[in-house]
Amino acid sequence: MQNQNEKVVFQGKMIEVVHETIISNGKEIVLEKGRRAPGVRLIVEAPDGEYLITKEERHNIGLDYRIAGGKVFDSLIEYNDFLTNQKSEEEILIKAEQSMIREGIEEVGIKPTEYKLFCISKCGGSLDWDLYYFVISKYEEVGQKLEEHEKIEVVKVSVEKLKDLALSGAMAEDRSVAVILKYLNQKQ
Repeated sequence: MQNQNEKVVFQGKMIEVVHETIISNGKEIVLEKGRRAPGVRLIVEAPDGEYLITKEERHNIGLDYRIAGGKVFDSLIEYNDFLTNQKSEEEILIKAEQSMIREGIEEVGIKPTEYKLFCISKCGGSLDWDLYYFVISKYEEVGQKLEEHEKIEVVKVSVEKLKDLALSGAMAEDRSVAVILKYLNQKQ
């Protein structure tokens, strides 16, 4: 839910800057933070115990190994409308599940049939950008439906290779690296 003490002072397409007024020790303080609409990430378990990840050509990064994912909301305006209408955490989780299914189809070419939320990664105090990580344990293969600009290859990797990619720097999204390592550690 959006805080009534917030004021958006800048809004771009993906990120906005928000001032939040709080009272601390009887003194009014204005805190500044960035906000981005939440995203989803998919940890896809193949039936043989390996994992489906993506190899992508990304602007400003180059070749990057990733776990598939995308946005929960198409725009900040849509996300802010959602927050303004006092939606609950349960309702945002439903939106995240819908996005996870869509991203599975688009980027990996699978339709998830069994999945669970593994965790929600919080970015930090000065940037609101939650990532919802789902583990997909069963799926139907349906073929990728990439957007025009996307260059994504699905790669099947072993647990050892996934760890190596995470630890070697071949995966540029450090939040996902941390979540993957936490997930693999819990599976042992």
